[in-house]
Amino acid sequence: MKNYMILSLFGILLSCNAQETQNYVLKAVNYDELKSVIQQEDDKLYVVNFWATWCKPCIEELPAFMAVNEQFKDDPNFKMILVSMDSKKQLDTKVKNFIEKNKMKVDVYLLDDNKRMNEWIPATDPSWSGAIPATVFYKNGKKVHFKELEMTQFELEDIIEENL
Repeated sequence: MKNYMILSLFGILLSCNAQETQNYVLKAVNYDELKSVIQQEDDKLYVVNFWATWCKPCIEELPAFMAVNEQFKDDPNFKMILVSMDSKKQLDTKVKNFIEKNKMKVDVYLLDDNKRMNEWIPATDPSWSGAIPATVFYKNGKKVHFKELEMTQFELEDIIEENL
């Protein structure tokens, strides 16, 4: 009986952990890997927000992003992705804890490609100074909109509805 209870408890713990990790992707990537995720030609609108746990305006706008993600999550042509600019060594600690604490159910890619930032910042958008937050919208592999600095929920909804 004891063994059965231990196995059952172990199974419950495993299923809880699996459920948590199924809610989102949390992965460090370089720019080429990120590009392959966000610039797909699959008729989805990708809302890609560059942010960091140390960035106050980023943190302030994230509730609006999460509300919009919740609003559109069932639309097969919509995908929100957060790109963390935190240090790679903080991925499994600070970034993961922030995501879990705030119950964020989006894919998060930590962009670990600082050596090439002078390449990928202008490739993302020539007008981008590199300041965050910044949000890029892609559809069928093409950028359809770019916004540097904070966005309101209404701005975000309008851009999404225009491009879905």
